[in-house]
Amino acid sequence: MLNVILVPIHPAGWPFIGIFAVATVILGSIAEPLGWIGLILTAWCAYFFRNPDRVTPQREGLVISPADGVVQKIDRATPPPELEMGDAERPRICVFMNVFNVHVNRAPLGGKVIKLAYRPGKFFNASLDKASEFNERQSVRLAIAETGHSTPREIAFVQIAGLVARRIKCFVTEGQEIKTGERFGLIRFGSRVDVYLPEGIAPLVVEGQTTLAGETVIADLHGTEGKRTGEVR
Repeated sequence: MLNVILVPIHPAGWPFIGIFAVATVILGSIAEPLGWIGLILTAWCAYFFRNPDRVTPQREGLVISPADGVVQKIDRATPPPELEMGDAERPRICVFMNVFNVHVNRAPLGGKVIKLAYRPGKFFNASLDKASEFNERQSVRLAIAETGHSTPREIAFVQIAGLVARRIKCFVTEGQEIKTGERFGLIRFGSRVDVYLPEGIAPLVVEGQTTLAGETVIADLHGTEGKRTGEVR
């Protein structure tokens, strides 16, 4: 039970937790009610930067959710132009994270990082359509590690800053080999992650579905199942 409550904190969070804790002491010295408010905010900050382990399915071809959150949109879109993947639209899955979700992001597939591209931008609500075009973003182009393909297929996944997000962190480098479910980045305080699939791959999630980073299967490169539908029950 303790391993569910006392989950590890990501190192990127400790400076913020320290700032919140110092502010709490100062506020408490001014007025006790302010100290309690600061304590609650410090606890929330520690909760925000939690970094739990996940059990990632290992079969080749499974595409795993890169983020905790809700599948906000499933559509077709062109990958960010800075990734140089062409103008053709691809199947896209958008996962929206609120401020209470785990914000450590995980690689949806294993492979080699071909290109990284950061683009500064605005901070619209990440649930809006224009967020993918105008907001600050960090994009990753990945050559998929799979057998039976002389020319590796590629996917893209994009970290998009949200309304209150002010920092995107990416932990991988160009040329690096990464594994499915491996931690690759973090976005602070509300955001979303988009995944661009190879052409012809149908999503295995539906809009409104809750996902867990590193665990929820969102597509299968080797599957033949068509697009799923869902009902609220």
